[in-house]
Amino acid sequence: MRIGMRLLLGYFLIVAVAAWFVLSIFVQEIKPGVRRATEGTLIDTATLLASVARDDLLSGDPVHGQLARAFERLHNSPFRANIGGISKVRNEYHVYMTDAQGKVLFDSTGQAVGQDYSRWNDVWLTLRGQYGARSTLRDPTDPESSVMYVAAPIIDGGKTIGVLSVGKPNAAMAPVIKRSERRILWASAVLLGIALVIGAGMVWWINRSIAKLTRYADAITEDQPVALPSLGSSELRRLAQALESMRLKLEGKNYIEQYVYALTHELKSPLAAIRGAAEILREGPPPSVVARFTDNILRQNARMQLLVETLLRQARLENRQEVVLVPVAVEALLAQIVEARSVQLAEKHIAVTIDAQPLHVAADAALLEQALGNLLDNAIDFTPEKGAITLSVQQQGEQVLLLVADSGSGIPDYALPRIFERFYSLPRENGLKSSGLGLAFVREVARLFKGEITLRNRPEGGTEAALRLHRHFT
Repeated sequence: MRIGMRLLLGYFLIVAVAAWFVLSIFVQEIKPGVRRATEGTLIDTATLLASVARDDLLSGDPVHGQLARAFERLHNSPFRANIGGISKVRNEYHVYMTDAQGKVLFDSTGQAVGQDYSRWNDVWLTLRGQYGARSTLRDPTDPESSVMYVAAPIIDGGKTIGVLSVGKPNAAMAPVIKRSERRILWASAVLLGIALVIGAGMVWWINRSIAKLTRYADAITEDQPVALPSLGSSELRRLAQALESMRLKLEGKNYIEQYVYALTHELKSPLAAIRGAAEILREGPPPSVVARFTDNILRQNARMQLLVETLLRQARLENRQEVVLVPVAVEALLAQIVEARSVQLAEKHIAVTIDAQPLHVAADAALLEQALGNLLDNAIDFTPEKGAITLSVQQQGEQVLLLVADSGSGIPDYALPRIFERFYSLPRENGLKSSGLGLAFVREVARLFKGEITLRNRPEGGTEAALRLHRHFT
């Protein structure tokens, strides 16, 4: 599992557990909270009605008293109310009044008059000066049929002469409880959704930084020029800098080792030739031999100097991570390159054809000139006298293909896999070898330009070099 998914999963689990814990507490507290609030309303109502019922009780005919007439009018006058989306169409209070012995003198339903309620907790406790309340099931088989009763004493002259109880079915509170639970559940779902979005955003932000670091590591592995990415996190930035420092140290070490090895290998032959010539010259040979071996020493010295200069140029190019790409006119550049080699072309009577369109590529003009010049130099070296070289430009979508084709002998099959290696060179017509850095230079230029260089043998004979670059739209 990716680290981003692990972070998201862990974050979401923490939020989900916390939400479940808080939700369970809220849901558990809804029902008792609503009932406590209802009980408070019932005690207020019972106390108020007890003061009204005192006169009815003292009159000796509470069945026809003010309280009874009020409930009769209430039953005959239905109402309709919308309380926060909950419809209420009838009075749900059940009120009864007892005397000091617990005998029911008035019942709002008219069913319990004359019954002994002295053993019910609300009446029994209230008659003894305590807070009286009870919850009783109307139907023993239905747990949802419970009714909450709260009683208040009827006092006259400081003496309790009766009890007034007010009851309300708990089922009447069910809509309020269910609505509250639904709202809490909806709020919890929204909270989890918001938490998921925030978590996804955080993970995306972290993953983006990690992805930049991963792409940087992949690019370095594939030997592509990539600058150190800009990372938002200070920890990731330090990690990237540490990786960059480690990469530079390792690359520097490997780079030096490779070049020391390559330079030693390439200098071995001219140094051996110079040493041999010097040993012969020390024996005092005839002037003609002295002149021949002196010329050989000078040639080998020039070869070593050219090799060192070319190697330094190659090293500077390979150490460049990126270049500024500007529009370069291909047609004019090809004409310039051909003109600079007009002498070599004339010596071998090679006909050059330029087939170019007025296109622009994204490149560095100086580096592109050197790269194309190296390709043309190779074509000249391997093209026989009175041969032909063709320079052409083809547009392929958003890319431009620069082609250098010659009519030479082509590249041997065994050399094709190694043709771009540093210091790998094939013998020319005169039997001499080049530094072997020309095509390696072209490959580095293609890398810097985010392009591609390929070489192939043409079916009709000769070799074709194809440099693929990105077109610059002007």
